[in-house]
Formats: sequence, C-alpha cells, structure tokens
Amino acid sequence: MRGVNKVILIGNLGKDPEIQKVDGTIPVAKFPLATTETFKDRSGKQVSQTEWHNVVLWRGLAELAEKYLKKGSLIYVEGHLHTRSWEDKDGNKKSTVEVVGDNLIMLDKKLESNIGSHGPSGSNLQEEAGESPSSSIESELNPEDHT
Repeated sequence: MRGVNKVILIGNLGKDPEIQKVDGTIPVAKFPLATTETFKDRSGKQVSQTEWHNVVLWRGLAELAEKYLKKGSLIYVEGHLHTRSWEDKDGNKKSTVEVVGDNLIMLDKKLESNIGSHGPSGSNLQEEAGESPSSSIESELNPEDHT
C-alpha cells in the first residue's frame, strides 16, 4: 500500500512572502502561515490555539504569492510535508518541516475584486508547471533563512 502525504491548511500569513531565485531563474516564495483552532477546555471556557507552519511555493505559485499575498492575507493552501536537513556554519545538523504548496486559494474578499474570482471559494491558483522541483534544487536554498 502506498503512503499519503497531504496537507490542507487555511490561515493567515505571518509576514510578507520572501522571494528567492534558485539558479537565478526559478522563483521560490516562503512565508509562515498561522492556523488557529478554537475549542472548549475542561472548564467549558473557549480557548484558541495557534500553530505556525512554514510554507514554500515554487514557480508560478511563487510569482503569484509575490504579487498578491502580504502579511495577514487569508489563504487555503494544499500540498505535502517535506523535511529539509542541512548543516549550519558550525557543523551542527539542523532540519525543518515545510509545507510545499501545490494549490493555493486566496480567500480575502478584497483581493478577489482585484484579480477576479475563479470559483465559489475564491481565487484558485494551481501550479501549472506540475510537480515541485527535485530535492537537489531545494537543497540549494539558503537553509539558514528558516532555522
């Protein structure tokens, strides 16, 4: 049986996307995404819990993120988890888990009127180039940016 690696998140950007170019040509956008769940604790009091996720978008999605997304933007992102490992300048092994986005829907109502709506749930922007690049390209990103 094959495994499944799928992530679906709805949340707000914690800061503007950071854009890098791999090999000087392939755009990559990185940003933190906050998701908040609300539940009742044992005493019945409503509690909110926020989780932060490192999101990475490649190629066309990265270009759209650079153009349309900013701190606070509400988005739906669908993708998969990827663990990236490296050694820092002191030789210490580091790793991080990232959500590599394959599909993005912008949920901000204000944004929809600027670029047009593509469906009932917002502006749906799916990666046209197909799969995410190989891990060899991913390893060329500066890992110190996300420690």
